[in-house]
Amino acid sequence: MEKEVEGLGMAGTIFEACFLSEEAGGDEPPFLIGGKRVTEQGMDQVEFYFSPNPGEAVKSLAKIASGGELSRLMLAIKSLVLTQGDIPTLLFDEVDAGIGGRVAEIVGKKLKKVAASYQVLCVTHLPQIAALADSHYVVRKEVVKGRTFTEVKKLNDKERVAEVARMLGGVKITEKAKRHAEEMVKGQG
Repeated sequence: MEKEVEGLGMAGTIFEACFLSEEAGGDEPPFLIGGKRVTEQGMDQVEFYFSPNPGEAVKSLAKIASGGELSRLMLAIKSLVLTQGDIPTLLFDEVDAGIGGRVAEIVGKKLKKVAASYQVLCVTHLPQIAALADSHYVVRKEVVKGRTFTEVKKLNDKERVAEVARMLGGVKITEKAKRHAEEMVKGQG
């Protein structure tokens, strides 16, 4: 795990998994295994601990991880899980939360590598990640007569460049943003 996150711009991270089992108690579940309670969620509870910074003690992931750290840790976990079974499709919903620039490019390249062997669906707001896609869809919401409709449209090459330029440039899309977007899409990053 630590090697995976190092490749995602988190060198020096320590990651630990703590498995907790409940001893059998008063309200017994339907069955026990080795004196441990077994519920519909299984026998163990797992809590992840990590330290994103060298020299710092590990602490509960749920309490200290930033959005960007959580995104990269999930990508690393999912990448490792792929080696353990037949998982045809992976969904990453805003794996780019809390990251940008160089780290976004690193995450995008990792997603591209995973996508070489598996189907990857990725919701992103970052041009560095979108530019690396094999297929690019845009999702738009529109309110018509008080009802909200969602449209999902597959973009052609020209539309992809325009969308990446929009992601780069914001409201006003400049020629410079268009050139940069074309370079990113054509050069795959």
